[in-house]
Amino acid sequence: MEIKNDREKTDWSKYLYTFIITSLIFITAIYISNYLSEKKMSQLKTMGDKISLDILSSETQFSLLTESSCKNIGDNTLSIEVSQLGDKLSYTEEKIGSDDPDFQNLKTYYSLLEIKDYLLMKKISEKCKDKIAFILYFYSNNDSCTECQNEGYVLTKLHEMYPQIRIYSFDYDFDIPTIETLKSIYGIENKLPALYINGKVQYGLKTIDEIKKLIPETDIWDKEALTTSASEQ
Repeated sequence: MEIKNDREKTDWSKYLYTFIITSLIFITAIYISNYLSEKKMSQLKTMGDKISLDILSSETQFSLLTESSCKNIGDNTLSIEVSQLGDKLSYTEEKIGSDDPDFQNLKTYYSLLEIKDYLLMKKISEKCKDKIAFILYFYSNNDSCTECQNEGYVLTKLHEMYPQIRIYSFDYDFDIPTIETLKSIYGIENKLPALYINGKVQYGLKTIDEIKKLIPETDIWDKEALTTSASEQ
């Protein structure tokens, strides 16, 4: 009888220890999860505040540029700000994911700013009689667009080689009215990657040489050649 009681006490002790250990693991997991979530939100807020300020700064610059004369407008003006914002958003997306509501709001602001810069530079090009090549790039983060990432690399390299070319990237699947309007105006179909160049839509992966052939402003390439030659001397 005593042996049986000892066994029952031993079994009860094992159950108690198991329960305590399981509870501690569960509580620790919850604590770590909450800590990481709070850290993630804090990081998002910090990035969001900085990007929001940059957007406000860029929008103010946009308004000022519309009042500028051609001699006061330098190369890359607002587009530099847009490019920097794009880099920050890409970093933010890697850190918190694209489904976060706050990130979605920031991405909306950025997309609107891209369109504003595009419209501004078109006006400047017409006003100052300056030939500027524009490329609108429509991509998707879905697995179905197998060449979108590669096209992004091509366009990044193209812009490094020819910074006077204006390249604007838009997420085809990003459901906001302005992008839907943009797709409708230019007739962009879901055959990604897609490039809108000189009034025509080009589908599929395009190399740098292929893109250059689609841009008739040969003085852009000549200007770059002169710049490169001068820098090498």
